[in-house]
Amino acid sequence: MDKKAAITPSEPRKFIPDEYFEFKERIHVRLLDILDLSIIDTMDKDVLVKQIKLVAEKILRDGSDEMPLNFSEREKIITEIIDEVLGLGPIEPLLKDPTISDILINAYNQIYVERFGKIEKTDVRFRDNDHLMKIIDKIVSSVGRRIDESNPMVDARLEDGSRVNVVIPPLALDGPMVSIRRFAVDPLELDDLIKNKTLVPEFRNLLQGLVKSRLNILLSGGTGSGKTTLLNVLSRFIPENERIVTIEDAAELQLKQEHIVRMETRPANIEGKGEIVMRDLLKNSLRMRPDRIIVGEVRGSEAFDMLQAMNTGHDGSLTTIHANTPRDALMRLETMVAMANFDIPSEFVRRFISSAIHIVIQVSRMVDGGRKMTSLQEITGMEGNMITMQEIFSFKQSGVDNEGKVKGSFQFNGIRPKFLDKFRVAGMEMDNDTFDPSFRVEI
Repeated sequence: MDKKAAITPSEPRKFIPDEYFEFKERIHVRLLDILDLSIIDTMDKDVLVKQIKLVAEKILRDGSDEMPLNFSEREKIITEIIDEVLGLGPIEPLLKDPTISDILINAYNQIYVERFGKIEKTDVRFRDNDHLMKIIDKIVSSVGRRIDESNPMVDARLEDGSRVNVVIPPLALDGPMVSIRRFAVDPLELDDLIKNKTLVPEFRNLLQGLVKSRLNILLSGGTGSGKTTLLNVLSRFIPENERIVTIEDAAELQLKQEHIVRMETRPANIEGKGEIVMRDLLKNSLRMRPDRIIVGEVRGSEAFDMLQAMNTGHDGSLTTIHANTPRDALMRLETMVAMANFDIPSEFVRRFISSAIHIVIQVSRMVDGGRKMTSLQEITGMEGNMITMQEIFSFKQSGVDNEGKVKGSFQFNGIRPKFLDKFRVAGMEMDNDTFDPSFRVEI
């Protein structure tokens, strides 16, 4: 008996992965032969999806003897073909899943995601490395960048602002690797952070006052700790009548104000020319009459120019840095200034930092995947050749519960901050009882 005849359209069919990908590839090729690719970019997306669906259904009907499919299988393969033509192939459903914050592609057949702070493996896969490379080329070319053996690493972004990092052979030993840091279409707001227990409601007026009184704030934390999310939240408190200049390596900030000037670095071209680095953008931003300068992340010699801007009338600036503690963040800043190749004594650099930065906020990713604002420290000046700091509030972890959730408490440390004087000048009043050491919120 013929095996094909034994499969009725209503029967579920278990595909062999390679057989399925080969079949889908043949349908895809036939589709591209029929479609006029030159008009794809000019057509409305909804109209284009309908046209692709009609053509794909016809191709599947004509090839029904080749591989019989039931209704759900036909819908699945048509959706995947639309994702191939208009989206990013197999990972398109992952990009549409709002619960996923990271997509990590270690190899064409090994894809992980992060949900609610936990990493899990998926059954999603590409056909092979060539298939994965086609999707990578689509991503990087859409933002005017390139990737090849001579330039095997690249940072890019998707249309929704999600950050993409790609490494390909010869640097990647097991095939192309892709890391996608997703950003919500509707970014988290302060109320969301309170709901997620990243911080507590009592911090609302304090954070608002820090921004409105134009204090320079450094947000410190590890990878995926929520620095950019908190930076977006703090930016909501910047008045609408102020001109904001943002500077980033890969644009990912999601500010809500209208008067924003956004700038992004540019890598060198194929001839090794035309590179624009953070330092260039920072220097130029000073000529753009900014009220506030926001640097997405400071990671190199641009730290010197950023500190100069903070020290020359651009109060209220915000930036992030990778560091495990507020003290480590200041040490990293000092190292970055040294990278600018200025022969400046370390004591002078520390005084420079202490006068430029007012507040260091530490955010951390906890063992349960949750994020917490673990410390807010005020820089009070210098003592000898050391920068002095005082911790205004902190989060102290006491353990984990039976479900593995972090337990602990947010608490003020009984220190009256010096910046309260600036709060009053800015019209922000805070009750002195706010900083009472008896304040403690258990979670």
